[in-house]
Order: sequence, then structure tokens, then C-alpha cells
Amino acid sequence: MTTFDVLLRGGQVVDTDGIRHLDLALRNGKITARLTPNEPAEAAHIVRVGGRFLLPGLVDAHVHLREPGMTWKEDFASGTQAAIAGGVTTVLVMPTDEPWTVSAADFKAKRALAEGRIFCDVGLQVAVGRDRSELAELANLGATSFEIFTSDVPPDFLHASTADLQAAVEAVRAAGGMVAISPGDQSVLDAELARLTAGRSTAADFVRSRPGHAEAQGIARAILAAATAGAPVHIRQSNSRQGMAAYRRLRDLADVSIETSPQCLMFTASDYERLGPAAKASPPWRDAADREAVRAAVADGVIDIIVTDHAPHLMAEKLAQAEDFAAVPGGFPGVQTLLATLLMLVDDGLIGLSDLVRLAASRPAERFGLGSHKGRLQVGFDADVLVLDPDRPTVIRGSDQLSKAGYTPFEGLSTSFSLERVFLRGQEVPMHKMSGKTGFAGMAQGLVVMAER
Repeated sequence: MTTFDVLLRGGQVVDTDGIRHLDLALRNGKITARLTPNEPAEAAHIVRVGGRFLLPGLVDAHVHLREPGMTWKEDFASGTQAAIAGGVTTVLVMPTDEPWTVSAADFKAKRALAEGRIFCDVGLQVAVGRDRSELAELANLGATSFEIFTSDVPPDFLHASTADLQAAVEAVRAAGGMVAISPGDQSVLDAELARLTAGRSTAADFVRSRPGHAEAQGIARAILAAATAGAPVHIRQSNSRQGMAAYRRLRDLADVSIETSPQCLMFTASDYERLGPAAKASPPWRDAADREAVRAAVADGVIDIIVTDHAPHLMAEKLAQAEDFAAVPGGFPGVQTLLATLLMLVDDGLIGLSDLVRLAASRPAERFGLGSHKGRLQVGFDADVLVLDPDRPTVIRGSDQLSKAGYTPFEGLSTSFSLERVFLRGQEVPMHKMSGKTGFAGMAQGLVVMAER
């Protein structure tokens, strides 16, 4: 009889197509068997998880860890500790650091910074600039996406025209990479910013500067570029009713997917009055009709992936120019609260646990080249396992956050579930309570992962 390393007895395994009473066997960092309840088996370590739900570790496909160059905000160690504490076992890191990750040398240097300092697995994403000569090499190095920006970025990375966007998409397709496009319209943004009084702007001005119709135009252009190039394209943060309408109408033209975030499903522009500059991020929160359109897209299965866009700044930085909302740095922490906020959507009845697995584990893993070993509790996959207690509530507190930012816009919100255990490639993460925060008794054990070509 095979002896397993770990045997999880009595759990309910959550797959994308349902929930099954199974025992889960782990060996050499992989899931090696799905056994009928109490099926005879031997293991070095048996964990009784009766009544608990077993989910694959989440894959957050949109995370900013601020390293290199901005490590006072976040770094690989702090950001990945926050991730694993919240049930995210793989993060895909955006390239907008200092310097931006755009060349093979940048990629290798960033990978070297991460190795030995990460508490969950990490994939690296790269930006597409004017020089595209190294795209194939970056794909061979394992970049999980090639990010194309259409507004609100430095000129070297701005693809404002349809011709620029199309050329960039075609170059990534030729290199064999996965395209990701942040939708927007720089001309609309420029016009709205020109209307502002210098040094004085409000949250309402911020919302007007990035209207839903500009997002919809960006989505339409992204889909048409994908169709023309024959390239797979993922569309980044989207949260407007016009954007959802455009995506619904055009998505069958190409191999495309789209993401949103928990905050876009929970908050509206009216929440800026309560939360202030700390809540600024892009896209802006919109009105209730926009939020309901995005929630309907999640419920209908139109939204493919839910991400956090974890992008921390210190609170002092957020408040330094509070009288000028346009000058407030955009972004806030979110990776540690992804699971909890998704479980709130389960509590609300918007999604089920199987939908949660699809939206935040299996689909992002598949889309970004990790689908053979991440995002599912199937034999042969990495043993990234979350154990959820359905009978012990969780309240989100800023004091529990491990991000250097140390706050959360979800302060005080709660879910009926709690995260009881986390396994990363078969090893239980030794979390314990320390000074009011979740700490770690063990060493960093994450790996830098490569996309499959």
C-alpha cells in the first residue's frame, strides 16, 4: 500500500463542477489520489478535516509587489506573506515597478530578487514597450503575460492609437506570449484632466476622467485587435455597464477573457465619501447601476476571472495630497482579502464555492499558462490546498493585514467562513497568531513559476 505524505480525511472537495466528499492524498508536493471517504490508506501525517471544504489555492493574476524600486510600500516577502495568509498560493506580479519589467535583463533581475524570499508561488509579467526585440526571449523565460497599456502610463509604454495597439498584439502573438490589455482611452483622459483646477480635484472628478464609455471603447479595441491578430487576449480591470455591454456583444469574435475585482462588486462612488483617498484605485468606483451590471456579468459567467489589483501605498502617501484627488497615488492592498471577499459573494448568493474556484483558481491558472499544475485539486496538480471552516466567521481587520500598507478598504466586513489551514505544494504553512497579526513560524518556500508555451 502506498504511503502518502499527508492525508486529508473527511473533507468536501470543491471542483469547478461540484462538491464531493473525498479524502485527499498528498505526496512529493502533488495531489496523488482522491479517495472515497475512509478508503484504506497510510500516510505519515493524517489531518482530520471533517465538515471542512477543501479548495485549491487561489491564483491572483493581478498583483503589484512594488519590488524593485518601491520597497517601502511592499516587497516580495511582505506581499507574499499577505497572499498566503489569505489563501492565495500563487500571485502573478505586474511589471510596473522601478524599473518596469520590460527586458530579459529586467526579468532575470526581478526573478533573482524573488528567489528565496517568497512565501507563495510567483509568476512574473512583463510590459510591452517600443522595443519588442526581446519578446520571444521573455516568453522562453516564462513570462506569464505581456502587458499592453492604452492609457494613464508613461509615454514609453503607452499604446494610445489603434495602430500601436494592433502592432503590439501581433508582436506578442508572434513571440508566443499571452497578451493582457488595460482598456482605456487616453484622449478622453487628457480632455478631462485639462478641465481640472490645478491642485484641486475631487473623487467625482476622478470618476469623470475615466468614464464607462472610454472603458467600453478600450474593450472593443482589445477584442478587435485580438480577432485581427488571432491572438489570445485578456482584458484587465473592468467595471462599467458600458464595458460589460461591449464585452457581451463582441467576445465571440476572438479568444478573449476579462477580469474584475471584489471592490468593483461591492463599492460604488458614494463610498469615496466614507473611505476618502485611501480608496483611490483604477478603475474608479462607479454608480450602483454599473456595480449591478458587473455583478450580473459575474453571475452569468461572463466575467472570467476575479483579481485584486493589489497595489499598496502607505496611508501617509495616500493622505499627503488629500485636497487634490488627482494627485493621490492610485491603488490599495487586496491580496490578503481576496478569499474573504469572494466568500462574502458566496454568502450573498451571487456565486457558489465552485464558481469561486473557477473565477480565482482554475481559470486564471489556465489563462496564464499554469493550467497543468495549478488551480485544481486533481491528481498530478500541485498540492496547493485551502481548508475552510464553514461554521466560524471571519471579520476583516486592518490590524491583521501583513502588507506594509497595513490597512484595508474592507475593514469590518465579514464572511461566515474562515480559513483554517493552507498547504503550498504539500507543505502546511505554519501560520500562528503573533501580536494581533498572522505570522509565520517557517521559512519562505515559494517558487518563481513559468508559464507553459
